[in-house]
Amino acid sequence: MTPTLVRHHPSHADSAPRVNLGARARDWSEIQERMLVPLYETVHERLEVGPATRLLGLCCGSGLALLMAAARGAAVTGVDSCPDRLALARERLLPEPSRGPRARGGGPRIVEGRPADAADPQAPAYTLITAFDPIGCLAGDAEGLGGLLAEATPTAAHGAAVVLVGWGPPERCATSSVLRVAAKLADPLRSAGSWRPACRDDLEEVAQRAGLRIDGSGRVSCPFGYADTASAVRGLLSTGLFDAAIAATDQEQVDKELTEALHPHQRPDGTVWMPNVFRYLIARVR
Repeated sequence: MTPTLVRHHPSHADSAPRVNLGARARDWSEIQERMLVPLYETVHERLEVGPATRLLGLCCGSGLALLMAAARGAAVTGVDSCPDRLALARERLLPEPSRGPRARGGGPRIVEGRPADAADPQAPAYTLITAFDPIGCLAGDAEGLGGLLAEATPTAAHGAAVVLVGWGPPERCATSSVLRVAAKLADPLRSAGSWRPACRDDLEEVAQRAGLRIDGSGRVSCPFGYADTASAVRGLLSTGLFDAAIAATDQEQVDKELTEALHPHQRPDGTVWMPNVFRYLIARVR
């Protein structure tokens, strides 16, 4: 989701889909991640991200948003639990020969694990925390984000901005009709991370439970555009939103139904285009 879908959620052990995680991470980086670029740019501009910014990116994935913030002069730290995506983030952000958690000279940091693993008592407090993976799409995703914020906010300065992102109303997100395929195929596993429609107050509820002060919001158009249907299928699968469907059926069935669901969004030249709106909330650490 450079126009993107969403965060990759680890599957439950008894329903782990049979996928090539390395190839999926590459598809995320090369196809899907770019789709949230308008969102990243809007947030960075609104919060005046620059040399004075110390940014912690939660679920940073393959690091595109971090790279954009670093290009504006920000000191960035990214944390994620997916080693395959983090390997790509290190390629983007850490200069050779350093490929460890911290680059030489106090440059970008890429940390595998949870926010607590990225804590550095010797470093200044973060002035910005971003959670760019949209919630309001998978059952339980709001609760998962709440747990990450509980670990992350103690490392931030008083008044630091916290950015949360969610899907817009289903009627303004063309991709919602495609994501319903995941819910239909994963029906026996609906409680284990299947798709659900976004709710209007998802972001506010997460912020309030985390003890944050709400300080503004906005909406950004992030269309999903693909060169062809095959690229669209690979990009959407890379989000992890279809994992439960793959576990409940099989890869071939999911590919088939996903391709059919994309057909109405295919243009005469073979490209696939799905307009979407994402919402972001700005909150402050008390």
